[in-house]
Amino acid sequence: MGIRQTTETMNAPAPLSGTERTLLTAALILFLIIAVKMISYIINIFVISLMLTLLAVPATRWLRKKNVPNTVAAVIVVLIGCLFGAALILLTLYSFNTLVADIPLYQTDLNQRLAGAATFFSGLGFSFNENTLSSIDLSSIIQLVLSSLMSAGDAIFYLFFIIVTTFFMIIEAPRVADQVAALFPREPEKLALLSRMSGFVVDFIVVRTETNVVHGALFGGALYAMGIHAAVLWGLLTFFLCYIPYFGLIIAAIPAIFFAFLQYGVWGAVGVIAIVCVLNLIVENPVISFFAARRYEIPAIIVILSVIFWGWLLGLAGMLFAVPITIVVLIFVQFSDELRWINDLLGVSHLFEETNPIPGNLHNDD
Repeated sequence: MGIRQTTETMNAPAPLSGTERTLLTAALILFLIIAVKMISYIINIFVISLMLTLLAVPATRWLRKKNVPNTVAAVIVVLIGCLFGAALILLTLYSFNTLVADIPLYQTDLNQRLAGAATFFSGLGFSFNENTLSSIDLSSIIQLVLSSLMSAGDAIFYLFFIIVTTFFMIIEAPRVADQVAALFPREPEKLALLSRMSGFVVDFIVVRTETNVVHGALFGGALYAMGIHAAVLWGLLTFFLCYIPYFGLIIAAIPAIFFAFLQYGVWGAVGVIAIVCVLNLIVENPVISFFAARRYEIPAIIVILSVIFWGWLLGLAGMLFAVPITIVVLIFVQFSDELRWINDLLGVSHLFEETNPIPGNLHNDD
């Protein structure tokens, strides 16, 4: 018996060293990234549905407090969300079709502006090839944009899967707290951490969405008052792209600045830029202050790298929800005793301190 135990001990594999565990973890992470990239279509549906579910949490929680059954509350919230989404889609399509129909008018304005610019710079001693300037075709640019979009049939299936997935996520949301608590029966501190951080993610998405609505409405309204072409479309674009930190507002403003230039020249473009700066001051900064007051500052370089990485991995959905996805990843890293040093290295360990009050939580309010 002793000889057998000695033989088994000799044949047992040696424990991995710290370096080997680090290399193995890096290999697993790389494999996971490649796998996510390969099935990004499915992951996008899950990510969008998860974010919509988190956005619906306050509404479903309020309905359950009014003694509305969970399934009925989920149906009501999903139906309202579908109606709101359908209205946005129809308004976007109408605005875009109007824009496309007026392309010949815009092309004429563009040719005039380019000719004026060529004359101006020629007076300064610079020469331009008129054929090169006249070759800029807005119709070709519109066709390029349309070709990069999803077909109507694919978009319908995509939206259908998102709606169905979101509906079942909302139904299962009240059970999540009990299921998570069962995973950590003897670790209340980790459960409290997850509860606080999930509340922050919900809080972030809700406040970000409310801010985007105000931002898009004010920007679109200001453009409409100026008489800018397709003002409603640029307002809707601002609403969606403002989810992207730092870059979203700039990207959304570019088409509005371009069309302001076509209509009113340089001063029209300057006017739109001024509107963007004012809106950023009165709308965007209060949002930053809202979260900074809770000491939930994430280093700007981390946010920018998150937008780049998730945009590469998941496309537009990854860029839109880069910050919430990153926070979720940081939560999982914090749960691992071996990986927690990563949060310390990134300078985000303060996110998980108990001194940060978070209004939301995972607990079931029923």
